[in-house]
Amino acid sequence: MKESGNFAVRICPKCGAEYKGVPALSRVDNSPICPDCGTREALESIGVKPAEQEQILETIHRTQQV
Repeated sequence: MKESGNFAVRICPKCGAEYKGVPALSRVDNSPICPDCGTREALESIGVKPAEQEQILETIHRTQQV
């Protein structure tokens, strides 16, 4: 885990992506995962198909840009 400013840079064990900030908890094994994987797991749990999950994540990323 590297430090970057005030946030540790972590590697998601599920997708391998680097992320900063607070991790999500996996619904599968309660391990820390990146927020995107956490969102995917949540959406999958309510039956959202993978293609729509990616569209939702794109919208989230677009609206969170500063």
